[in-house]
Amino acid sequence: MLLKLAFAILFRYRAKHCERIPETTGGLVLSNHQSFLDPLLIGLPLHRPVSYIARENLFRIPVLGTILRNTYVMPINRDSAGTESVREAVRRMDAGFLVGVFPEGTRSADGKLGEIKPGFVALARRAKQPIYPVGIAGADRAMPKGGLKIYPKKIRVIFGEPIPADEVVRLSKKGNEEEFLNVIHDRLQECLDEANAWYDS
Repeated sequence: MLLKLAFAILFRYRAKHCERIPETTGGLVLSNHQSFLDPLLIGLPLHRPVSYIARENLFRIPVLGTILRNTYVMPINRDSAGTESVREAVRRMDAGFLVGVFPEGTRSADGKLGEIKPGFVALARRAKQPIYPVGIAGADRAMPKGGLKIYPKKIRVIFGEPIPADEVVRLSKKGNEEEFLNVIHDRLQECLDEANAWYDS
């Protein structure tokens, strides 16, 4: 509640269509990535935790590592990204949890949606769970890439229409990767466009 109040005052934070995220079942949350604030911005209006996947080296940073270890975040090692990390993420989704991934792989320098990397495809293929796209606007202004300073800028978040599990299964089939990446890019871009339009209104 304190964080909600702080974000409402500092960022004039607002989110739309949170009801599109189910209350109990598992799924994969995919979002554009603008700042270190993004995991909080997505999880804030939900009534359940999101288990994010983060680079293993982040867990070695003082304070940040402690926060990550105590907020459901899963470390990912590039050498084992296709095995241990994926198995744990699938296990959590099968148990009814949400798993969050930023498929651009890094934060945007200009707020625009970057190239969608294929790293999440193996996870989606094995999980066979719905995908929930999310668009964030304004976080790049509130906490720009390259620094840790926070500015009192407006932030808007849009939860997009889910991609059903059967569609995810079809799209994630081997040999269909390019179409899958294009679909995810388009859905995230739609969410971002809606968030930007709301931001500008």
